[in-house]
Parts: sequence; C-alpha cells; structure tokens
Amino acid sequence: MKWKLTLRYLLSTVIVAMIVVQINIIIAISISVMLSSDSAKNDYGGLNNVEKFVRDFNDNIFNDTEDINNISINDNGKNVLKKATAWIQILDNDGRVIYQYNTPEKIQDKYTPVQLINTYKYSGVEGNESTVMVAEKNIKNYSYTYLIGFPMHKVSKINITTESESIGEVISKVIFSIIIVDIIVAAIIGYIFSKSLTKPVKSIIGGVEDLAGGNYESYYREKGIYKPVFNKLNNLADTLKENERERKKIESMKNEWIANISHDIKTPLASIKGYAELMSSDYDIESDEVYQYAEIIDSKANYIKELVDDLNLTMKLKDGYSNISRDEKNIVSLVRGCIIDILNDPRYDHVDIDFNSNEESIILKIDELLMKRVINNILYNSIIHNNEDVSIKVNIIMNKKAHIIIEDNGKGISKEDLKYIFERYYRGTNTGHAHKGSGLGMAISRDIVKAHNGDIEVESNLGTGTKIEIIL
Repeated sequence: MKWKLTLRYLLSTVIVAMIVVQINIIIAISISVMLSSDSAKNDYGGLNNVEKFVRDFNDNIFNDTEDINNISINDNGKNVLKKATAWIQILDNDGRVIYQYNTPEKIQDKYTPVQLINTYKYSGVEGNESTVMVAEKNIKNYSYTYLIGFPMHKVSKINITTESESIGEVISKVIFSIIIVDIIVAAIIGYIFSKSLTKPVKSIIGGVEDLAGGNYESYYREKGIYKPVFNKLNNLADTLKENERERKKIESMKNEWIANISHDIKTPLASIKGYAELMSSDYDIESDEVYQYAEIIDSKANYIKELVDDLNLTMKLKDGYSNISRDEKNIVSLVRGCIIDILNDPRYDHVDIDFNSNEESIILKIDELLMKRVINNILYNSIIHNNEDVSIKVNIIMNKKAHIIIEDNGKGISKEDLKYIFERYYRGTNTGHAHKGSGLGMAISRDIVKAHNGDIEVESNLGTGTKIEIIL
C-alpha cells in the first residue's frame, strides 16, 4: 500500500509537470508571435520589426528633379535615423553611392552585386561594425537601392543554412530531447516531492498498524501539514493505553470479586452443611439446640439468597432492565421512612441522622421498593464504613427536579476508590471486616436511578466525608 501511495503521488506529479512544460512552450510560442507582430514604439521609428522600419523608410526618400543623382531624404528621415543611431546609403543601378547620411568613416562608396548580397546577409560592413538592411525605392521609373545600417549591439542577424529534410530532423530531435529531459527532471522532482509528502503518511499508516496491534507506546512528532493527524494519533494512543490499563484493572477487580463472592457463599454453605449433618446424625440433640441450629441455617440461607438476588438484579439492570413498576409516591415520605426504620433498629440507635426537606410532599413516579433500596444502600454505607460518631445529613430540595442529598462527615473516599465506586466488582479499601457485602450495592443504586431516568453524583475527600446527590 505504501508503494502504491508513493507511485500515485509520483505519477500525478509527473503529469502535472508535463502539463506545465507544455503550457510554457505554448506561452513562449505565443509571446514570440506577439513580439514579431507588435506595433509598440521603440528606437527604430516606432516599430519593433526592423525590416518593416527599413521598408517604410522609403517614404522619406525623394527626388524632385530630372537628375537621377539628385536624390535625398527629408528632415523627418534624418531625425528618425539619428534617433535610431542608424545611417543610410542610396545607390544607383550601377552600385555607386549617390547619397549618404550619418555614415561612418571609411565606408565604401561602391558595391558589386555580390557585396550587396554579403552585406545584407552578414552583419558588419567595411569601415563599420553594423547590421545592414537593404530595400528599394522607385522614383519616376528609376529604381534606387538603399542600405540602412544599425549598430550591431542593437540589431544583429543569425543565418542558418541547411537542407530542408535535415531541419525537420533536427527539430524532431530537439523536441524529443526536450521531452526526455522534461520527463527526467519531472520524475526527479516528483520523486523528491512525493517522498517528502508520503513519508508522514507512511508514519501515520505505521501508527495505525501499531494501534491495531496493541502497541500504544509509540509517539509521533507533531509537525508539518499532518500535525493535527499526528496529534489525534498520539491522543488516540494515550486513550487506548488508558483504556487498556482500566480494562486490566477491572478484569483484576472482577476476578477478585468472583473469588470474594465464592468465599462469601462457600462460608455460609459450609455452616449450613455442617449443622444439617449434625441434625441428621445419631447424635442426641436437645430441642433448644435444634431451634438454634435452624436459626443459623435460615440466616445463612438468607445471606446466600441476598447475594443471588443482588447478582440477578444487577444483571437485569445492566442489560437495560425496564420492568419496574412506576407508581406515584411521595419521595419525602419514602426517604423519611427509610431513616425511621434505621433509627428503630437497636444496632443503629446511636446514629445521628438529620433530615430536612423544603417540600412536605414531592410526588414522583417511582418503583418504591427499588428506590428504598437505593436510599438504604447509601445510608448503610455511611453508617457501616464510618466510625460510630458519624453524623449524617439528608436534605431533599425541589428545584425543577427532586434532589436527594445524603452527606456525612466520616472518613471519606480516596480519589482512587472514587473512580470505581459505581463499578460492579469493586469493594473499596475502607470496607471493614464487619461488612462483607457483594460489592454490588453502589452499582445497583446507580442502575436503579438510571432506570428512573435520573442521575447520581458523588463528591468525597479523605478525612472530610462524602456527599451523594440523587437527581430525579
């Protein structure tokens, strides 16, 4: 794929270069044609075309007498020649100079036909380095030849003499050579350009391959036109690395949770099995002992049932369980009832719980049993995971939505534990031996609130207590 990408860029660059070269050739030819036919002013009487200047100059030559040798040029012609730094010689039919103006010294005064031809064909005349142009003027049926010379640094001639067939061959070779050179140059430039352009693309492809292969440690310098892409690639690598770290941690938590749950189930099962074997044996057991053993078996069985119910409920809530009965209930009375039940329990009669509500009645459509479970989970956590002198405040505020705020001044939760408080397989480090729950309480509470289209938020710091807000 990398070579295909490089080849594509190389091919596109070559095509573009060739098109540019062809356009340049067309432009050059067009400019050449325009210059040859341009009528813009210059030093030679107002025309770029020197030959036209020479032909048009015959308007300045005159002879008003019958004497063929009495020929001259007018003042305009003299001014034009001076301006162009040019000179003129007018010849009769025998090649003798019968008039001249502004000519250099030591210039010849008679020309043979061959000399005229050589003078016109080649730059430079005897006595002066000039480029000479030749033209003709007819006056009264008499033909005069006149020569106009220009400085060679302003006007020069290049003569090429060759066979007709060889011209075409030379032109073909030149064009072919130009095309070959253009292709080579374009290929080199295109290769350099495409290499610099595709190198970062190769790095991006390599980065994606690394991410796909689970290598999140690579870092790419964020520079060039692909700077935003490299930035996103680095951010993606960081995110995936963090996700992988979290996945491994949750997997470890899950395995630890399964081991703990297995232990929590195995321990009461061992008690149930032991007391059942004892009761079914030939050992003489008194009636009060039978009653005591039965209570223990019932207690352990209930404990196992609660664990299984927790597992069943959390799986249903996880899968989007919506089969909850929604009835109109007064959430204020519900929360107050949960607090009263706890305070009536002799084990918790020492607990300080302060309850306040800005409304006496807030009617919501809720599942009463599930919502009681949420409130009880949070309150019991505040009681069990803190010291006996913990103080708990419960406030209900109605502001568009019902806000149930449960706040304590207990031990608080570390930032590390706070991140996983709603995870299904997590038991916090503050969980004491006296409370061996399933680790599903807060996860179930969160899922129940979500099932009611509500939200739950937790704020906590070690040593300052915990604040949990339920929004319904």
